[in-house]
Amino acid sequence: MNGKILKMKEIGGFIEFERYSDNMLHKNGVKLNCGRNCLAYVFKEKKISKIYLPYFLCDSIEKICKKYNVKCNFYHIDEKFRPIVNDIDVNEWVYVVNYYGQLPRDYMNTLYEHHHNIIFDFTQSYYEMPIKNAVTLYSCRKFFGVSDGGIVYIDTSHFESLEYDQSFERMHYLMGRFECGASAFYSEFCNREKEFENEPIKFMSKLTQNILCSLDYDCIRKKREKNFEVLEKYLQKFNRLKLVKRDGPFMYPLWVHNGKNIRKQLIEQKVYIPILWPNVIEKYTRSYLEYDMAENILPIPCDQRYDEDDMLTICYLIDNFMKERTL
Repeated sequence: MNGKILKMKEIGGFIEFERYSDNMLHKNGVKLNCGRNCLAYVFKEKKISKIYLPYFLCDSIEKICKKYNVKCNFYHIDEKFRPIVNDIDVNEWVYVVNYYGQLPRDYMNTLYEHHHNIIFDFTQSYYEMPIKNAVTLYSCRKFFGVSDGGIVYIDTSHFESLEYDQSFERMHYLMGRFECGASAFYSEFCNREKEFENEPIKFMSKLTQNILCSLDYDCIRKKREKNFEVLEKYLQKFNRLKLVKRDGPFMYPLWVHNGKNIRKQLIEQKVYIPILWPNVIEKYTRSYLEYDMAENILPIPCDQRYDEDDMLTICYLIDNFMKERTL
């Protein structure tokens, strides 16, 4: 006690959210405010001017490329989601998506060994560790109830001086869904998502980091894996994809010939199956494999909100729809 006040903080008043300090998954990555800004950060750090993108991709990635004056070329994928890329210059960059976490680890390691200028998109495989020494991107919002958050692993020796994002005003739709259900807050969710198109690169908000430190990652992983296993047990007989079990899967991708109509039937039963990338259907023709994938792959939710009974209900509905189609 020498009578000197080092730094005064607010003391007293109303109590805030609890602060958590448990280990965050991917705590060693650069924590930014969204996945697309992780890519923008890579463009700036690596000074990328040209990149090869898959046709089967969200249009937000192409928008980021245009924003940062990165020229885009496009490539096809095969029925196992593997990139079909030839004659790439050693200095050119390739964007590789680990769709539904289904690309084998050995395969991705081999890709990187042959071509180091790869950005791996792991936004659909949060529980998979990054490819050693490779640029790898993650999206927190695709797996957990947070309103911002992306993580990038990048071998850079310096970091920009960024401000922290603030997410307290964005949390309204998440809290609303928790207490009242999704329907009343869906339009607000969509509006918030659209805001990220113009959001500058910032560090992940402190609130989101705190939430991510509070999660039981192992429990969440096990729930996702159990739900995935139930879906695979009953739906693999219909599935054009030969799936491999992965840690903490994103969704269960069911590729069927009549996926478009089954999606409509499921929605009528309040099972909301998204079209992840409608831009692919709008932009390309039926001759593209990617068109078929976008239209007929049903990404079935299998996340930690649901249990075995929920998965069995979905399986029962799909089984009935498939039987009706054969009558």
